[in-house]
Amino acid sequence: MPEVLLADDNPSDVYLIREALREYSVDCELRVASDGRDAIDIIAGRRADVKVENLSLIVLDLNLPRHDGIEILRLLHDSPGLMHIPVVVLTSSDSPRDRLTANQLGAVRYLRKPSNLNEFLQLGAVFRDLLGQTSTKSRATGVSNE
Repeated sequence: MPEVLLADDNPSDVYLIREALREYSVDCELRVASDGRDAIDIIAGRRADVKVENLSLIVLDLNLPRHDGIEILRLLHDSPGLMHIPVVVLTSSDSPRDRLTANQLGAVRYLRKPSNLNEFLQLGAVFRDLLGQTSTKSRATGVSNE
């Protein structure tokens, strides 16, 4: 079963992402890092409960305490053994500079956090597609890669 690392410090967003994965029948083990240091510990292999080599996707908020998402992207970018893991930046930042930096550091998607429940749930389709899973659901995603 694929493992997904979600680095987000907002418990409501973590809950909504869990619901989005459930809504689109995404079969994965969700690992949550509630701040940047925890995410770095996972990526650096310093957490016994998560094996970085098992990660199939990273969903990363840029606005994390202790270490921000850009620092984490730099670490991933500078680690050849981790460059194969797709990273989706899911953030409230609409900064063109953040978007450019994230893309330069290898993020496969840069998505603004949705403002309503339906759009948030539709993120499940994006994650499902990136994990290469199929589903019998036939919903339009409505999520753009702006």
